[in-house]
Amino acid sequence: MLVLLFYLGNTMYTMKCDRVREVAPIVSLKEVPHAPDYVAGLFNYRGVIVPVIDLRRLIQGKPCQMRMSTRIILVDYVKEDNTPYILGLMAERVTETARRDETDFVAPGLQLEEAPYLGGLMMQEQEMIQYVDLDLLPESFQFLPALIKAQNEK
Repeated sequence: MLVLLFYLGNTMYTMKCDRVREVAPIVSLKEVPHAPDYVAGLFNYRGVIVPVIDLRRLIQGKPCQMRMSTRIILVDYVKEDNTPYILGLMAERVTETARRDETDFVAPGLQLEEAPYLGGLMMQEQEMIQYVDLDLLPESFQFLPALIKAQNEK
């Protein structure tokens, strides 16, 4: 499978590329009052309002550092009513893809209820790479479709 490699702080993470629509440069985001702190904001992507989640804030509790390699990973999802939507995931040092076999990832031995999207680990040289499961990520963002609808109605 093709995976995208990125960092949050000094820790490397990966996700499958099958839902990645595009990796976009960081843009100015519209702040969303009263949203959880990991919601970095909204931006207009080709006429569509896209919410952006700061993955580092979500996973590590600290905001992404604004670097030249900080990017917004645009991923495709489908709502419960089968309508598609796009979600932006902000990450640092989003610079490469790699081919990995699913068997390269091993279960970490614990499952965190607060972070069901953190999957298996893979070793690359001396570094452990944490897998972010895009299938489980949207469960944390049930409020997003209503947020997007409200912003589009303004």
